[in-house]
Amino acid sequence: MEQRRLGQHNEETLSGSVERITFASDVDMFTVAKMQEWGKRDLTTIVGNFSPINPGESIRVTGRWESDRRFGRQFRVTSLTVTKPATIVGIEKYLGSGMIQGIGPGFARRLVKAFGDDTLDVIDHKPERLREVEGIGPKRVAMIIEAWKEQKEIRNIMIFLQSHGVSTLHSARIFKFYGSRAIQAVTENPYRLARDIQGIGFITADRIARNMGIPDDSPVRARAGLIYALLEAADEGNVCYPHEKLLERAAKVLAVERKILGDALEALWREGDVIIEKGIDGGKTARGEEMVYLSGFHLAECAVARGLHRILEAPSSLRHIHSRKALEWVQQRIGMELSRGQCRAVTLATNSKVMVITGGPGTGKTTVLRALLEIFHALKARVLLAAPTGRAAKRMAESTGHEARTIHRLLEYSPKQGTFLRNERHPLDADIVVLDEASMIDLLLFHQFLKAVPPMARLILVGDVNQIPSVGPGRVLGEIIDSHQVDVVAMTEIFRQARQSLIVVNSHRILEGKMPHSTEREGDFFLIWKEEPEEILRTVLELCSKRLPRTYGLDPVENIQVISPMHRGEIGTERLNMELQRVLNPMGREFRYGTRAFRTGDKVMQVRNNYDREVFNGDIGRVVRVNEERGWLVVRFDEREVAYQGTDLDELAMAYAVSVHKSQGSEYQAVILPLHTCHYLMLQRNLLYTGITRGRRLVILVAAKKALAIAVANDRTQQRFTGLAERLRKPFDSVRLSPGIL
Repeated sequence: MEQRRLGQHNEETLSGSVERITFASDVDMFTVAKMQEWGKRDLTTIVGNFSPINPGESIRVTGRWESDRRFGRQFRVTSLTVTKPATIVGIEKYLGSGMIQGIGPGFARRLVKAFGDDTLDVIDHKPERLREVEGIGPKRVAMIIEAWKEQKEIRNIMIFLQSHGVSTLHSARIFKFYGSRAIQAVTENPYRLARDIQGIGFITADRIARNMGIPDDSPVRARAGLIYALLEAADEGNVCYPHEKLLERAAKVLAVERKILGDALEALWREGDVIIEKGIDGGKTARGEEMVYLSGFHLAECAVARGLHRILEAPSSLRHIHSRKALEWVQQRIGMELSRGQCRAVTLATNSKVMVITGGPGTGKTTVLRALLEIFHALKARVLLAAPTGRAAKRMAESTGHEARTIHRLLEYSPKQGTFLRNERHPLDADIVVLDEASMIDLLLFHQFLKAVPPMARLILVGDVNQIPSVGPGRVLGEIIDSHQVDVVAMTEIFRQARQSLIVVNSHRILEGKMPHSTEREGDFFLIWKEEPEEILRTVLELCSKRLPRTYGLDPVENIQVISPMHRGEIGTERLNMELQRVLNPMGREFRYGTRAFRTGDKVMQVRNNYDREVFNGDIGRVVRVNEERGWLVVRFDEREVAYQGTDLDELAMAYAVSVHKSQGSEYQAVILPLHTCHYLMLQRNLLYTGITRGRRLVILVAAKKALAIAVANDRTQQRFTGLAERLRKPFDSVRLSPGIL
């Protein structure tokens, strides 16, 4: 509370006129302008996200002074009010700024000379009088009227939104999305903002709705709250959610009676927004309890089950392979004798329509895959390799020697059409499709992937089922294995060469519920015991900046990756990134966006798929150029440079430290994993296992002993409600529920 009072106390209000616009972004209306304060000689620099302003306008701004290393003292605007220009000079500058098509500086001088102080009233209320000015004909008058109307419309929309508690940044995004329909769209249903506008969630939309007078017990609010609860559950990995739990969850958010929620759920079901089904719970809930699906998730789950059965039941486009002869041939071909488990995987996969190969590091999955590719290519089979992320696809290509693509590239995603060009009507040209890192794929993406796999093709899923499941909803690989409907080979034997690596040995010890161990001086796995968060933080910073570069010759930014179980907290990714940036990149040229500061040389990660730029969730790059005055920066991903401006910057996050989920599918030369009891909610065996297996050359745990013991012992992964395994075993039909049941 003290900090909030201090911030409010430091806010000031300035009044004056706009002298000139230095920079203005069309994306999020981030603006840098020069303002002439009343009674002062020097110009003031104002910056912030606010509605469009023009030179000559009189404005009143509220905000705080701040000092920028490059641009000096400037005023950060939190709110801005515009009035008409107060003087004839102001009116001339305002009209001559280029804001109104058809009026430049020359015509502005003529208009002011003709109408004086009444110039703006003439344009607003008596535009036909503009014909009195020499050189202005009917065509130019029509152009001026249209441009003036558009400017008023933008201003009115921004004033309307801000009067209902919408921030300037959100107002800009709303106007950009809806355009001239913004007031109508928000008035009809403010809750649609949570669905349509990036950065506006249900809580913000609910506040706006209340400011607009929508009552707490409104059916519209109840329906929006239930959808929000289902989407929140999906963010936790759930495909569906138990009926009773859903009502409880929504009630906590909305604080309304159960009957209102029951009626709202019935309405959502009647409108087709949700599907309610009995029996799809995989034994996780009370027998016979209804499960509620968002209709899109229900469609995807049913389609995945049908798609897998379609492949299983269709004949293969390849002739039958003599498994034993193929096995003997391939061992001679690659010059090595395969283990019993590898032999079983190869013989099964040669003729299986759908096959899962799962196992941890050092168990020979890659060798099996290489052997299978030799067999399939000898048969001149059309083979396609894919992985969920760019990094995983690159690793797959390096390990197999064959081209591998991301799923989005394989399915030929079209940004223009907003869909995949490869589907059931235009399937992949393949006899064999191999999907690596299959534990990462969520239900919705797997649905799109399966649509493009031709029924006569063979599908091989490769992955480690012991890793954490996908970030998105579902537990696809685990559910397919649990269904017992496809061939599965679990690779468990650690090979002799792999047994020399403590990274491999300890990852398997952790899976068995045993504490990892390390050597004091040599090896690739080290434990450093530190009991306090600040001690852990200091050790991580020292390892990154001094000890590992000095001992192993590692580049602290390129070769070392800090992986934390949580985002927030004393040693979460947010604090770690701030401290690592300070230590590893203190002098880079800075670019500020909101509360974040990017610097040239910073390590950053793309956190959302952007198909227009062809950068995808999890891609890591380096900031190579910034221009704060113009509001953009450039990031190099491998050999390609991508520019970011305005709200595009919401897609970037610092990547000196990343979460375990964001590290999936990647491998790093050296991994540092801080672990403390303040991470309690995330101290899980599969999460620790996933983090450790990201390291290729070196893994260092900087941990409190109790925290590590909790993580190793805790094999109770967070429950995910999904019906795929059950649906693969037997079909289920949607059931209609009466209002009485709800």
